[in-house]
Amino acid sequence: MINSTQVSYFTLAAYFDTEGFKYLFFIIIIFLYCLILGSNVLLIVIICMNRSLHEPMYLFLCSLFVNELYGSTGLFPFLLLQILSDIHTVSVPFCFLQIFCVYLYGSVEFTNLAVMSYDRYLAICCPLQYHAHMTSNKVAFLIAVIWLPPFVAVFVTTSLSASLQLCGNIINKVYCDNYSVIKLACYDTRVNNIYELVAASLTVCVPVSVIFYTYMKILKVCFSGSKQTRQKAVSTCTPHLVSLINFSFGVFFEILQSRFDMSSVPNMLRIFLSLYFLTCQPLFNPVMYGLNMSKICFICKNLLLGTKSIYLS
Repeated sequence: MINSTQVSYFTLAAYFDTEGFKYLFFIIIIFLYCLILGSNVLLIVIICMNRSLHEPMYLFLCSLFVNELYGSTGLFPFLLLQILSDIHTVSVPFCFLQIFCVYLYGSVEFTNLAVMSYDRYLAICCPLQYHAHMTSNKVAFLIAVIWLPPFVAVFVTTSLSASLQLCGNIINKVYCDNYSVIKLACYDTRVNNIYELVAASLTVCVPVSVIFYTYMKILKVCFSGSKQTRQKAVSTCTPHLVSLINFSFGVFFEILQSRFDMSSVPNMLRIFLSLYFLTCQPLFNPVMYGLNMSKICFICKNLLLGTKSIYLS
């Protein structure tokens, strides 16, 4: 048996021999990572540097873009090294650090989207009382809610997994995954499983419930309101809804391929599905919000054309 004191590294078994294609894969991945860095950093800078964008909606967007940078950085540099490596191993401390980064990214993403839906609910359903409700102190509190509860929940999850005695060190993925580590445990993992269920309820189910409730209210106002109200709701809520669906789609595939036997699925497809929520969301959100938010789109165009934005003040 291999116990926890003897396991000094994990082997990532999902990598396969790419022969002469590994440099092509490396170029593709580094290109995607540069796109993610460039687009998210650009929008963060635009929001921070333009006082006209210092509104709750854009501040929550800025938090979302920061999370995209954080999540992709928890994956891509490590992935690039592994593509070039012939021995796909990772030390135990780094593996748990990556688990923490990936799980925190997912939890913050759901919480951030829930706070954004609440903000849109106030703006559309209570427009006259919006500024009274969404004060600067409340915005600061909501940003703390986006980051602190997921941080605590994921920290406890990672700590519980790190204390397990392990009887193996093979992870059948291209990055470290908490559920894969728990499956290697020598003894009963009921405490880990129960806590993960509770943590998932708090960091996923509660935000999704908030989103569902707020959109039911928004739809009610849209159906009973004027054409202008409906147009405002569509323009501000469409990027958020598409982002939520895209991220949920990726998380669903990650859970599916982690929990069930996917041996009949080609290895390359399994890898793509496991990386979807860590890759496509950070690429997708800047494009979606950059194109649909008129102020951001206008400032981006001015920056690209080298003209001065009227929103800079």
